[in-house]
Amino acid sequence: MKLLESGEMYLETILILSQTKDGVHAIDLAEYMNFSKPSVSRALSNLKEGGYCIVDEMDHIRLTKTGRAIAEKIYERHRVLTECLTRLGVDEKQAVADACKIEHDISDATFEALKKHLGKLTDTPQ
Repeated sequence: MKLLESGEMYLETILILSQTKDGVHAIDLAEYMNFSKPSVSRALSNLKEGGYCIVDEMDHIRLTKTGRAIAEKIYERHRVLTECLTRLGVDEKQAVADACKIEHDISDATFEALKKHLGKLTDTPQ
């Protein structure tokens, strides 16, 4: 099952919320993403079916190894792209919004080149 952009967003959100919460619930996703409970329920059903997450007996949503790998990849892209855009002078709020759009479509090769370039900028004395 091919994971769509919306699925990647759910995985990324589960990862982000799990960094500050002991257990992520469907209601947490609905509130964070500003989606309806039925929408979140449908998405979680698809993610579980695809093997990207599980829901335990306490209704905590947990990423599988595959789901975590995708979530970490998308979240890294989000952070790096946001930093690149803000360094270019883009307003932070706009940079976050644009990074969110780009992170799902950018090729691995282009992203790695951006990361490398950003690293060079970071290593340069100011």
